[in-house]
Amino acid sequence: MGPGPSDVPRRVLDASARQTIGHLDPFFITLMDEIKVMLQQAYKTDNALTMPVSAPGSSGMETCFVNLVEPGETVLVCINGVFGGRMQENAERCGATAIVIEDDWGAPVSLEKVEQALNEHPQISLVAFVHAETSTGASSDAQQITRLAHQHDAMVIVDAVTSLAGSPLEVDGWDIDAIYSGSQKCLSCLPGLSPVSFNERALEKIRNRKSKVQSWFMDLNLIMGYWGSDGARSYHHTAPVNSLYALHESLLMLHEEGLENSWARHQKNHLLLKSGLAEMGIKFLVDEAYRLPQLNTVYIPEGVDDAAVRRNLLENYQLEIGAGLGALAGKVWRIGLMGYASREENVELCLRALKESI
Repeated sequence: MGPGPSDVPRRVLDASARQTIGHLDPFFITLMDEIKVMLQQAYKTDNALTMPVSAPGSSGMETCFVNLVEPGETVLVCINGVFGGRMQENAERCGATAIVIEDDWGAPVSLEKVEQALNEHPQISLVAFVHAETSTGASSDAQQITRLAHQHDAMVIVDAVTSLAGSPLEVDGWDIDAIYSGSQKCLSCLPGLSPVSFNERALEKIRNRKSKVQSWFMDLNLIMGYWGSDGARSYHHTAPVNSLYALHESLLMLHEEGLENSWARHQKNHLLLKSGLAEMGIKFLVDEAYRLPQLNTVYIPEGVDDAAVRRNLLENYQLEIGAGLGALAGKVWRIGLMGYASREENVELCLRALKESI
């Protein structure tokens, strides 16, 4: 019950143990097509280029940046936690100038600051922000940030590592250009895959770049021949077949539950956790209006030994919760209710363990 990876259900583990086959095997091509369709459903998009990158969420981030950012461009990066800072690093490594706006950790990205930066820097070609900041548990308004960016002829890259399948997210409805997530959070799959999606506006820019994509492995102009082709697939790399078996199964479980039902389950269990924590006098870092149901960041009660409590939970209850990062280290706990871990019995276990440990 930490900030990820989340629990992996037995069905997904069993799927990952199936016989390894070739990455161009006809059966595997069929599996790839089914993964694409179910990812489109999870992202609520019809984007043709919707696929899992064969690497963790950080590679999904880098795939978006290296394909959409060229040297000399100006990128607006919104930072309200650890992962916004990583976006800045990616933009600068692509040779772009990063205009940075910052908000307090635990607060959402300020729409006013975004609009002001776009007005002051008309050369901005792209806005990058985190929808669900894993380091704090804060959610930002992806729909409105995207709307502001498009009003100024800028595209968006959205970090949805913690939000996909856990809280409302609509790629087409919100007109998001490029987005990435991770397999190990609310999808409850094995770590090591990063679902991404690019709309036609983004693909047009990628096809018409002035310079080569700086990463051969992440160059979507090449990858599209493997994941994006409707005809014969061209070899690009050896796909992680067994991990993709697992992703297929986790997406099938999401399909069986229903996306909106998954959102509702995460919210229901968050409210159960919130009620129990309130009885112990434990308070949340994030204001209720911006709080992620799948990642609950709470203040450590005064006088409580952070490391000792987490060690006791792990050793005596087989329960893991996350520590604070950066300036929040030693001040907060991050309690995950992600995917398969978001169950009522887990909430009850966590509350009992905390009550007996502090």
